[in-house]
Amino acid sequence: MKKRLNPLNDYLFQKYLGEKGDEEQLMSFLNAVLRRTRKARIVELEILENKTLTADIIGDKASILDVRAVTDTGTKVNVEVQLRNVGNMDRRSLFYWSREYAKGIEAGQDYIELPNVIAINIVDFEFIPINDYHTSFHLWEDVHKDYMLTDALEIHFVDMVKFKKFADKDIKNNPLHRWLTFFDKDVPDDVLKEVLSMEAAILKANEKIEHVSKDRDAMRLYEMREMGMSDMTSAINSAVARGRDGGLKEIAKNALRKGYDIAEIADITGLDESAIRELQTEMFDD
Repeated sequence: MKKRLNPLNDYLFQKYLGEKGDEEQLMSFLNAVLRRTRKARIVELEILENKTLTADIIGDKASILDVRAVTDTGTKVNVEVQLRNVGNMDRRSLFYWSREYAKGIEAGQDYIELPNVIAINIVDFEFIPINDYHTSFHLWEDVHKDYMLTDALEIHFVDMVKFKKFADKDIKNNPLHRWLTFFDKDVPDDVLKEVLSMEAAILKANEKIEHVSKDRDAMRLYEMREMGMSDMTSAINSAVARGRDGGLKEIAKNALRKGYDIAEIADITGLDESAIRELQTEMFDD
């Protein structure tokens, strides 16, 4: 039996959810996620031109979908896919949320015109210490827990590890369960066929995956991305084994050589950005 490609390989994810023409699939997935916190549905969605993952960067860089979506309440949606536990996932998500939020206003505009932004993180590792595969966060008052300062910020974490362990999957009635079942590369064939028969958008996404599997050049980039993910995991594990600080500094230096920006390296290693800048200066002086 042919082994299924990993739908959460971020190169592949971008191919079936992040390209022009993928609006139907992406809207279906986002609306499935947003059912948890609101009745609002996405009514407008534009997939912007995303940076193409080429052979030069595919082994190192993760991809972020550049999507402009608007719900019937005017909320913007930002989507990030993160598959490795590189640390600081909470801060990383806030960083991307803030960048998207800041783009929502131009000089001279009133702050009231800033649209809300929702960040959605699909993680393939256990991160939030809550017994739920789907969590969402807002800005609540510390003592008066039922008072929200603003709904401008909303951050979701969808935990694939916990979902796979979840016993009460309901693919017939829950669209998010259908999507997360589809994302599971180890889903049994009969269950996958059932999901594909229920959701036209997921069937279309699967057809794009099959197209990639028949494209030699696309498969090369897919495999490079899989190798890059494995190499980073191995590097972090090796750093821990050698002694955390020294090993992580080696990873930081290698990442600087390969073109990572300082914020990304801080996310990967957990080192302070100031320490990474010092390493960068040392490398330049050498």
